[in-house]
Amino acid sequence: MLTLLRLNQKKFASRILQNSTWYLCSTLKFCNQPQSQSSLQTTEVDNLILLNKTSSYPCSSFKLCSQPKPYLETNPIDADTITRIINDHPFPDQPLHPTLLLHLPPSTITTPLIENVLGRLFASHCNGLKALEFFNFSLHHSRSPLSPDSLEKTLHILTRMRYFEKAWSLLKEIGRTHPSLLTLKSMSIMLTKIAKFQSVEDTLEAFRRMENDVFVGKLFGTDEFNVLLKAFCTQRQMKEARSVFVKMVPRFSANTKTMNILLLGFKESGDVTSIELFYHEMVKRGFSPDGVTYNIRIDAYCKKACLGDALRVLDEMEQRGFIPTIETITTLIHGAGLVRNKGKAWQLFNEIPSRNLVADTGAYNALICTLVRFKDIESALSLMDEMVEKHIELDGVTYHTMFLGLRRTKGIEGVSELYQTMTKRNFVPKTRTVVTLMKYFCQNSRVDFGLSLWKYMVDRGHCPHSHALDLLVTGLCSRGLVQEAFECSKQLLERGRHMSIASFSMMERYLLDAGHKEELKELDQMIKKLQSILPPSRGHATGISTSRVIE
Repeated sequence: MLTLLRLNQKKFASRILQNSTWYLCSTLKFCNQPQSQSSLQTTEVDNLILLNKTSSYPCSSFKLCSQPKPYLETNPIDADTITRIINDHPFPDQPLHPTLLLHLPPSTITTPLIENVLGRLFASHCNGLKALEFFNFSLHHSRSPLSPDSLEKTLHILTRMRYFEKAWSLLKEIGRTHPSLLTLKSMSIMLTKIAKFQSVEDTLEAFRRMENDVFVGKLFGTDEFNVLLKAFCTQRQMKEARSVFVKMVPRFSANTKTMNILLLGFKESGDVTSIELFYHEMVKRGFSPDGVTYNIRIDAYCKKACLGDALRVLDEMEQRGFIPTIETITTLIHGAGLVRNKGKAWQLFNEIPSRNLVADTGAYNALICTLVRFKDIESALSLMDEMVEKHIELDGVTYHTMFLGLRRTKGIEGVSELYQTMTKRNFVPKTRTVVTLMKYFCQNSRVDFGLSLWKYMVDRGHCPHSHALDLLVTGLCSRGLVQEAFECSKQLLERGRHMSIASFSMMERYLLDAGHKEELKELDQMIKKLQSILPPSRGHATGISTSRVIE
């Protein structure tokens, strides 16, 4: 009996050793991938740079890694993982499709996964061609039907980078093969971006193409007309919007939503007088205002620091039987902050439960913004703690507002402390926060924090904006860290994003001064390769421009 027990123990120990060996190989086989979020939860900012430098090991050092297996054999499928794989994939040296087939079997592709990956690609400023390839891959290999939301996010990514021809080709193909994915929102995304970057005639022509080439067989009516008007109003092109309205309203009858869109356009233009004149004209024409109408007017007055008028409209709204929403109260809290009426802001916030409403992230952010204006940073920090206790999401606005407040009150110590807290929570900030932090770190001689922020974003599959690179390259080169600046520039280009003229000019000068001509040639080649694929854009580097000889 004892002999049999010892034999079983040896077998068990051998099995544990085999499993441990397999786990080591599985962990190291993708050693060039960023660290997982869980591994960074306890990381201190002060040693983040060191941690990132030592977190990768060459696979050749481990014989067990000589035959890597697909990542998903040892790791559960999730949107963050796929996003990192797509963003880290070398572009345009290798096609993305084979990599997706290796890591994303068709049986694992679900509708929510596709939506989440595309949402993360949009937030991470992914190259639009990569996002398009992922969408097409999902379209052809997914066993689950794609949702309109997936198409809309893909269009967002493409049009933001001005890939209009690719976007048109995609819409025509979807209209032919999957017309159920086409929505008014997808039309709105295209028309809004065309109105922003192109002429009025181009926008009207795009509307015609939507009717004749994309939404084939669909009779356009008031809803489509409203989408066209919204494209102009969103870009504050009210003269064009009114002209289109007058020209096309005989064909498309207007409704209250049409009037609200025009009212919203006047609000975006900041013209309160025009808003009130148009509102009375709207009522005179027989259109009945709704809750949206009153919210637009309240927002317009709040943005112009006319809190009294906004409160008057609130009373009028309630007398007409329209119940204020949490968005209405949030707008008023912001308005109270703009006129520096902290007491009124607190009153409006405390009245939320009595209105049978629940304070959300937006309401908390509005009050935090008001407190920051008064430099009451301790109360603002307490509200953040309260949000965490109540499981209310801290979003990009929360962190951005707090960073601005800490920068004015507690300096680099306060900012760095919140930065550490943010990274421990694995929160990925928005572009404007990244740029703000990068600028503040570099200006305060903490380029190490700037470099750690860059690596923090890259490790999570995000490609920081070129503005962040401009600031970081300046900070690194001015302190003699040219090699680090080169690596960051290379990472941006590898992910299919342009360098700015300013960043490349600085790299060109410092690399030549340091005698690193090969590194400069490498950047030059990567830039020229991107130029052959990406559409032209102003302000981006075109390659070596120096008159000095580069052999």
